[in-house]
Amino acid sequence: MSDAFVVCSNLSFTWPDDTPVFEDLSFTVAGGRTGLVAPNGAGKSTLLKLIAGELRPLAGSVTVRGTLGYLPQSLPLTGDLTVAEVLGVAAVIRALDAVESGDVSEEHFAVIGDDWDIEDRTRAELDRLGLDDLSLDRGLSTLSGGQAVSLGLAAQLLKRPDVLLLDEPTNNLDLDARHKLYDVLSDWKGCLLLVSHDRALLDRMERIAELDVSELRFHGGDFTSYEEVVRAGQETAERNVRNAEQDLKREKRELQQARERAERRASNAARNLKNAGLPRIFAGNMKRGAQESAGRSGQMHASRVTEARARLDEAGRALRDEQRITLDLPETDVPAGRTLFLGERMQAHRGERPLFTDEGLDLVIRGPERIALTGPNGSGKTTLLRLVHGELAPDGGRITRADGRIAYLSQRLDLLDLDRTVAENFTAFAPHRTEAERMNLLARFLFRGSRAHLPAGVLSGGERLRAVLACVLCAEPAPQLLLLDEPTNNLDLVSAGQLESALGSYRGAFVVVSHDEPFLARIGVGRWLRLADGELQETGAPQE
Repeated sequence: MSDAFVVCSNLSFTWPDDTPVFEDLSFTVAGGRTGLVAPNGAGKSTLLKLIAGELRPLAGSVTVRGTLGYLPQSLPLTGDLTVAEVLGVAAVIRALDAVESGDVSEEHFAVIGDDWDIEDRTRAELDRLGLDDLSLDRGLSTLSGGQAVSLGLAAQLLKRPDVLLLDEPTNNLDLDARHKLYDVLSDWKGCLLLVSHDRALLDRMERIAELDVSELRFHGGDFTSYEEVVRAGQETAERNVRNAEQDLKREKRELQQARERAERRASNAARNLKNAGLPRIFAGNMKRGAQESAGRSGQMHASRVTEARARLDEAGRALRDEQRITLDLPETDVPAGRTLFLGERMQAHRGERPLFTDEGLDLVIRGPERIALTGPNGSGKTTLLRLVHGELAPDGGRITRADGRIAYLSQRLDLLDLDRTVAENFTAFAPHRTEAERMNLLARFLFRGSRAHLPAGVLSGGERLRAVLACVLCAEPAPQLLLLDEPTNNLDLVSAGQLESALGSYRGAFVVVSHDEPFLARIGVGRWLRLADGELQETGAPQE
């Protein structure tokens, strides 16, 4: 349907503890591809749930014109379902089989409806999303997380929706599956509203919608264009703030100068009147006139100061709160060419099945290499990181590593004691630093003042990542080899940018597992490894 749309009118929503999420939010999303962006916790997923009817607003209304398809971030799927059941086609296929077997019961025709081509359409959707090897009777429990996400999207596409809501659809997808999804959505002709932190996917959108508590601001073009607009606006706002600050300083200076002039005139006038010997009543009138003139001048300058302060406040409101991490990490420096890890003929097993070829894997990491480790889901990338770190012992082969100088950030970010504060966790990693040094370093990771004394257990995903980075990068001794496993998963774009800044300051070697190609390009990856079918191969950077 070409005229499909979503309209939200005066929408308000609060959580049961009365925490407001939206207040009087009104907008229309018309046809085409729209990417919805905002920091984590701003309510993007909540908004999709309100549109999908899974949540009820406190006030206001939601109107959807056309058939709705919705893929949530967490799929409500159970392991005992089959592929056909997840796709919602099992009953129709059973009815088709019955009719083909000669059972022409009216009940079967009612189930089939207009879906006589359902098997062909199902196979076509599965093929488009890279699931061509899935049989319809295969159990969901045998699928990877990425396959389950792609299957959930196929189920929505089979509904032939006019309006499609997608919440982080590339989570858990490997590079091949991501590119399949990019192609599918690039061909989308209906109304698409997408929540994602995947820059490559957002760059395939036709407009970007930025969510605030009471406003949805639309920007024409893809995410790169949106960033350019935001950056230009930020530069203008910063310039306006500087100008307003200078204006305020000038007005304050002129007010002070006006007061000093008035005081000098009053003092001179009093002395002259006394020396002139004028009648008291005449002298009093002259004094009052001088005071009134000085008062009018003072009020004028004070008014200008008030106006200048108001202009500064207005300029400041237009300035975005961009929290950037700026670091200097000389302790992480590693001499070029120094061998940090040497693994020869390494082997590991998943159950009884060997993960790698019979010859095992060979891997050498030297400082300060920046390595991307890619490959399909389930190929053993996380296992390889654990072997490098020493968390997992190899089932064969020989390993030599720079003991004590390797740090591993798992997908769970589980290095912190959740019952201790950020500052207490940091002290455990850097016990010999002074308290002043520790607080200064935490401030560089944006934990300032009372934020440094929050329990780790209450931190958001982005805050927890910053806390882990602070503990790891400033540890004693500092790591010369950093291992990161899908570090941008579930991070908002601001937090991902902060991670990029921290890695830009890091001087050692790192190996990062990620399917996020723009992220890998921005952190200066110079060596690309691909693990697939039990073999580790050197590859070049992916081509656009």
